[in-house]
Amino acid sequence: MTATLAELAPALQEMLFLGFVVFLRVGGAMALMPAFGEVSVPMRVRLGLALAFTAAVMPAVAESVGAGRGVPPRAMLTEPLLGLAIGAMLRFFVLALQTAGTIAAQATSLSQLFGGSGGEPQPAIGHILVAAGLALAVMSGLPVKIALLLIASYDVLPPGQALEVGRILAWGLSGVSASFSLALSIAAPFVIAGLVYNVALGAINRAMPQLMVAFVGAPALTLGGLALLSIALPAGLAFWHATLDGFLAAPFGGPG
Repeated sequence: MTATLAELAPALQEMLFLGFVVFLRVGGAMALMPAFGEVSVPMRVRLGLALAFTAAVMPAVAESVGAGRGVPPRAMLTEPLLGLAIGAMLRFFVLALQTAGTIAAQATSLSQLFGGSGGEPQPAIGHILVAAGLALAVMSGLPVKIALLLIASYDVLPPGQALEVGRILAWGLSGVSASFSLALSIAAPFVIAGLVYNVALGAINRAMPQLMVAFVGAPALTLGGLALLSIALPAGLAFWHATLDGFLAAPFGGPG
């Protein structure tokens, strides 16, 4: 029995080392990962998810990580940073939904309706967009796509190499710009409707100064905003999901 355990000890040690190195990157990514790294998800659940993704990724990257067995101690710091960078790139897509919801709420005077009902203070439209977008992504195979993304990251960013700060900064800047562009695209119908409403309200007020147009227009704006939400929300979520899938298909070529 002792001899058998002695024979298995090197293999067990190698497996533990492999799992530890993979967990460093996966754990950093899971801290910011959409759906799995949300504030509303308990810490123990997030830890369990990180371990589950580590077990899924580890067999596919065993050769890459094993080749770097003699990596310098700095890898213990760079691997979590790389994981955070990967998670942040996907987190930008959630921020795009939140930004789109804020823009839409301000344009349709719905910014205070049930504000702050989620884990993070935000208008109701933003909360609806985020919840619906994450549900759509998870139902469309987001866990599998995330695992493939983490596996692909070891080909582009092998463990143990020096951290390419310039490359990560450029990657992050492109993600920020793509996030705002995506948010404006989703919220465009609400912005256009709000602009038309204000122009029409100004024209009516100019033609009939004695009429209290604000009291007449406010209910119409709220009703129109809710109607537009029911019409534009499916198309906006479909566009967001297509953009997310496009990024996951080629994650290291630029977001969006």
